[in-house]
Amino acid sequence: MARPITLFTGQWADLPFEEVARLAGEWGYDGLEIASWGDHLDVARHDDAAYVAGRKEILERNGLQVWTISNHLAGQAVCDDPIDQRHRDILSDRVWGDGDPEGVRQRAAEELKNTARMAAALGVTTVTGFTGSSIWKYVAMFPPASEAMVDAGYEDFAERWSPILDVFEEVGVRFAHEVHPSEIAYDYWTTVRTLEAIGDRPSFGLNWDPSHMVWQDIDPVGFLWDFKDRIYHVHCKDTKRRTGNGRNGRLSSHLPWADPRRGWDFISTGHGDVPWENAFRMLNAIGYDGPLSVEWEDAGMDRLVGAPEALGFVRKLSTYEPSAAAFDAAFSTKS
Repeated sequence: MARPITLFTGQWADLPFEEVARLAGEWGYDGLEIASWGDHLDVARHDDAAYVAGRKEILERNGLQVWTISNHLAGQAVCDDPIDQRHRDILSDRVWGDGDPEGVRQRAAEELKNTARMAAALGVTTVTGFTGSSIWKYVAMFPPASEAMVDAGYEDFAERWSPILDVFEEVGVRFAHEVHPSEIAYDYWTTVRTLEAIGDRPSFGLNWDPSHMVWQDIDPVGFLWDFKDRIYHVHCKDTKRRTGNGRNGRLSSHLPWADPRRGWDFISTGHGDVPWENAFRMLNAIGYDGPLSVEWEDAGMDRLVGAPEALGFVRKLSTYEPSAAAFDAAFSTKS
């Protein structure tokens, strides 16, 4: 089942948008998943017809299209607590403002609303991103977090994201949350809880990225089946686990990316532990026909070499036809 293959520009924001578009076009990508940082996309200019037309012209000149845009960075600040130097490092001056935490959260929410409006202006129906979480700080569970504290976190998420989703629905755009550590939905059961908290609104779905599941020992193929009606976008990113030697822990000890003492790392698609063949068979089985977006985060390989290699790997798998093997893979996992 052929699907468009795009390059997520988030890890390329150090380069001008025109340069990223040129590279992706030369490599043979079908389009870009455009990140709303660097000079790639300014969502505050959603009502600037000339600016929007200019972004489209750059894409067209390089033989590219756009199906999805991203605002992971501003999305992270909508619910996060605490708001601190980490957020100052990733947010625009417009969102950071004077750094007052609640002000940052509110400005981040407005940025997400404008992201929906920019998506509509570009003719795009899906925005990918993060939500942030006021309760991720409790994940280690000591001192123990009470049930009431956790409940309050999901209530905070729903209160902050409901007005954002109102705008998404108003302009006909969906939000695809990337299930990821540090978010309100970071694994299987928190995804269930998150969808319940938001009232199962169709405007809130999922960006499936198996790399974040594999290192948590969550079955990414079964996840596709169980949440098949909420898979709005796909990131192709791989993970390599390096646990099992008695030293490298799953939480990776605050060590930098690519340090061999880490318990896991992102790695070039097709070289890690993600069961890609069964994943693509399951994508066929659930009828997913949207973009496959290559997200480059392998600190151990030159991205100018790895990005075109990843495109070839994903394109080959994307031609697989539906097969019952995906169901076997999903339902015969170890208990």
